[in-house]
Amino acid sequence: MSDKENQFCFLPLVLTADFSHLPKKLDYPFYYDPKPLAVEAAKRLQARLEKEDFKHNFGIGQTERGNAIGKMFGVLVVESRTGEIGYLAAFSGKLGDKNHHEGFVPPVFDILEEDGFFKKGELELNALNRKIESIENSSQFAKAIQFLEQFKKESEEKVNQFKSFLKSEKQKRDETRLKNKEVVSELEFKNLNEKLNAVSISQQLKLKKLKKLIAQEISELEDKTYSELQNLKEIRANKSAQLQQAIFNEYTFLNSNKQNKSLLEIFSKTVFKVPPAGAGECAAPKLFQYAFLNDLKPICMAEFWWGMSPDSEVRVHKQFYPACRGKCEPILDHMLGGIEIEDNPMLKQAEVTDLEIVFEDEWLLLVNKPTEFLSVPGKELKDSILERIKIKYPNATGPLLVHRLDMSTSGLLLVAKSEDVYKNLQNQFIQRKVKKTYIALLDGIVNEKEGTINLPLRVDLEDRPKQMVCYEHGKNALTKYKVLGIKDKKTRIEFYPITGRTHQLRVHAAHHMGLNCPIVGDDLYGTKAQRLHLHAAQIEFTHPETKEKMVVGCKAQF
Repeated sequence: MSDKENQFCFLPLVLTADFSHLPKKLDYPFYYDPKPLAVEAAKRLQARLEKEDFKHNFGIGQTERGNAIGKMFGVLVVESRTGEIGYLAAFSGKLGDKNHHEGFVPPVFDILEEDGFFKKGELELNALNRKIESIENSSQFAKAIQFLEQFKKESEEKVNQFKSFLKSEKQKRDETRLKNKEVVSELEFKNLNEKLNAVSISQQLKLKKLKKLIAQEISELEDKTYSELQNLKEIRANKSAQLQQAIFNEYTFLNSNKQNKSLLEIFSKTVFKVPPAGAGECAAPKLFQYAFLNDLKPICMAEFWWGMSPDSEVRVHKQFYPACRGKCEPILDHMLGGIEIEDNPMLKQAEVTDLEIVFEDEWLLLVNKPTEFLSVPGKELKDSILERIKIKYPNATGPLLVHRLDMSTSGLLLVAKSEDVYKNLQNQFIQRKVKKTYIALLDGIVNEKEGTINLPLRVDLEDRPKQMVCYEHGKNALTKYKVLGIKDKKTRIEFYPITGRTHQLRVHAAHHMGLNCPIVGDDLYGTKAQRLHLHAAQIEFTHPETKEKMVVGCKAQF
C-alpha cells in the first residue's frame, strides 16, 4: 500500500502531557479498560460520527426500531516508522451498504468489489433463486402438486379398502375354523387349517405387492414433480458452498512477523473447524491487518458501540466493549503473535484466606462466597469454593456443591456433606421449592416498584460466556423484583429468580426489554467497577433430615 493511502487512514494524534507515557504492552483484546490515548482517539471518531452522514440508520434517539441497527467501531493507536503517533479507525461489517469510507481502514477482503468473484457468484445465485421461485409459484407446479396429493389420497384409500377386505376374509376363515373344528376329524381339520393359512399368506403377499407398487408409482410421480426443482436447489447449494469456500480462502491475515494465515487455516484448529459467518469482518482484525501491512506498531486499542442496541443483546450507545471471542479470538491469537500483550485479567481472582461459614450442621452448610471467586474450578483457575470445601471436609461424600454463583457474584452457596443430602436438595431446586433472594444495586432508576421480567436466554455462541435474549432457541427465564430504594440515580433492588439461567439477573437488569439498568460493576453487560454489586442474600429450603423450614440470610457488603 502506498504512503499516500497510508496517510489517508493514519490520523495523527498530538501527544500532550496527559499522554507522555506510551503503554509498553498492547491491551489484552478480550478484557481491558481502554487507555487514555485510545479513549481520546475514540472521542475524535465519535465526534466525526455525530457530524457525518454515512447513509446508515443507527437508530440514535429512536423509540421504534424500524430498519435501525447500531454498529461496533474501533480505533487502534499506532506508531509509524518515523515515530509519529496516530490512530486508525474501523467499523464492523458494512457501513451504509459500503465497505469503503474515507478515513476508515479497508476490509481484509472486499466481497463488494464490482468485478470480483463474489459479485459474479451472487448474480448466479440470484438467477437460480428467481428460477426456483418461478417454478414454485407457477400454476403448472401447483397443478402437479395437487395431482400428486390426490394420487396419494386415492392410493391410501385403495390400501385401506384392501385391508378391510382382508379383515372380512380373516373373519370368514375364523368362522370356518370354528364351524368345522368339532364336526370333522383331526386330520381333516389340520388340512383345512393349512389351506386357510395358505390363503391368508397369499392375501398378505398381495397387500405387500400392492403397497410396493403404489410406493413405486408415488416415487416416480414425486421425481417427475420435483426433479427439476431439486436439481436447481442442489446446484444452488453447491454454488453457495463453493462461493463461501472461495471467500474463506481470500481472507488471509498477517501478524507482526508478516506471517500469513487464511481464515480456513485459522479456524481448522478450533472446535468450530469452519469459520462462522462474518468472521474477519469485525473492526479489530481490520485494524491490525492495516497496521501490519503498513509497518505501523500497535500501541493500544478501543472498540465502542454506536447506536441502537440489537433486540437480542445488551449494547449501549458510546460504551466500550472488548473484541468478541467466537469470531475474533482465533484470528487475533494468530495476528497478535509476537506482540507483547498484557496478562489476561480474567485469570486473576480475589485472594481468599478463610471461608465465612454462615450456617453449619452435620448434614450441610452455607458459605458466603466472596466476589470474584470461583464456585467450581475453571480451565486455568483451580482455587474455588468446591476445592476449599474438599480440603476442609475430607470425609464428606457426594457432589457437595448443590448450586453455583457467577464468579463476580457474592453470597450464599449451599453445600451438602453427603450424596443423599445433595440429591434431596437438588430435587428441591428442580421442583423450584428453593427460594433465593438477591440484593443488587442498579446503575439507573427503575420506576416500577415491583414486577416480573420474562426474557428467554441462551448463550451467545459468538461471544461466550455472554448470554442473549432469544425467543426461538432460548430457555425460559423468569425473575421477580422489588425496588428497595433510589439514591444518587441508582436503584437498590431485590431479585427473586424463579428460574436459574446463567447470567439471568445480569441480563434481565441490563437488557432494554428488561429493566434497562445494568447492575453496578457489571463488566459484561454494563460498566466495570470495583466489584459487581450483586449478592445472594437469602435462601429458603426444607432441611433434608430435620424437615425444618430453613431461612438463612447473609448481608451484602455494599
